[in-house]
Amino acid sequence: MASKDAHNQRSRGQPGFLPGAPDPDQSFRASSSDPGNQLDLIIIHQQVELLGMILGTETSNKYEIKNSLGQRIYFAVEESICFNRTFCSTLRSCTLRITDNSGREVITVNRPLRCNSCWCPCYLQELEIEAPPGTIVGYVAQKWDPFLPKFTIQNANKEDILRIVGPCTTCGCFGDVDFEVKTINEKLTIGKISKYWSGFVNNVFTNADNFGIHVPADLDVRIKAAMIGACFLFDFMFFEHSLAGL
Repeated sequence: MASKDAHNQRSRGQPGFLPGAPDPDQSFRASSSDPGNQLDLIIIHQQVELLGMILGTETSNKYEIKNSLGQRIYFAVEESICFNRTFCSTLRSCTLRITDNSGREVITVNRPLRCNSCWCPCYLQELEIEAPPGTIVGYVAQKWDPFLPKFTIQNANKEDILRIVGPCTTCGCFGDVDFEVKTINEKLTIGKISKYWSGFVNNVFTNADNFGIHVPADLDVRIKAAMIGACFLFDFMFFEHSLAGL
């Protein structure tokens, strides 16, 4: 019983670990000094949808979520209906279910149908993050700005915690696109969400994207979960495309 309680305390009590992530004492005992053990880098790799490439249609997105060692810790699957994917496209409402390697759902990201325009300051994009499912831990909300993409990470009470500021252009034709994670006053940068450039062929002919979330290792796990949700939102808003759109 004491051993079980100690394991639960390690999995839940340490601030740097997401729910369902492997216990670092067991999984990385040989390299416990590696900063990736505390998830200061989260890699998100969108899986290539061959059917979408061939037919030029939009299919449900799937993502592998890895640590800095390239080891998969989560798998995310989009749940949405074909009508929304076809006619609402990148604005579609959906739910992303994130499971650990045992298949247990640990994070749920809910995205309602909302607007996305620098000309419309109302009813902008928003995500709701649950971790574990059924317990709201935060939100990602778009803030109106005529020049830059701006978002805030909020706690469960919708109080602003951090701000995310993107570049004036997000095309990323020949390089990475960085969204800086800043304090509320935007004076200090504490991390970034990067969309990695994957080459001309991949960018044009597939909708598979790669992202990296760079954060302090001891950042609250609820904020890390919200940043994973923000990464999905950025993929939908700025980088989602298919052959149908060429």
